[in-house]
Amino acid sequence: MTVNAENELTDFLIIKRIIEGDNDAYSWIVEKYESKLLRYATYILKDHDVASDAVQESFIKAYVNLRNFNLEKQFSPWIYRILHNEAMNIIKRSKKTIALGGADDFTDDLITHFSTAKLIDKNSLNADVRKCLNQMDVKYQEVLALTYFDNLKYDEISDILHIPTSTVGVRIRRAKAILKKICQKNGVINE
Repeated sequence: MTVNAENELTDFLIIKRIIEGDNDAYSWIVEKYESKLLRYATYILKDHDVASDAVQESFIKAYVNLRNFNLEKQFSPWIYRILHNEAMNIIKRSKKTIALGGADDFTDDLITHFSTAKLIDKNSLNADVRKCLNQMDVKYQEVLALTYFDNLKYDEISDILHIPTSTVGVRIRRAKAILKKICQKNGVINE
């Protein structure tokens, strides 16, 4: 199989090949998901090295349990769920709340007027807004990260977090309201 053929394969076909014995095909899964998972883990864990370890551990767990994966389901929420569980275990072990943020590629432009779409735009999130995000509960940080940074759909987030789809929507609405209040309180945005 060539590199071009790899791009045309769906997760289903790649996973089916792995289950049938083509263990080398797993590298395509790693290549496809590594940067996305690392970005998500970094948002939650705030430490790139810890996030990188969590991603690697998640890939190992996914590979070991791949034969248990239901091929009728989407692979993306399954691997995200494994990473989510790994990140939550790290947080529990550290016995502290690790906040979302810390990515260096965000600009430091000051946001003076609140607009959720602008505020949660991965190209304009600045240090002041990250400080506000750091003050939020992890359950709200992760829905914002999965929605706005990883562009996942509500049903995919529901699968990852093991919560009903309606709860995803509720958490996103609450997270936006909480973020707005925190940013107003900290003077990041005008009331």
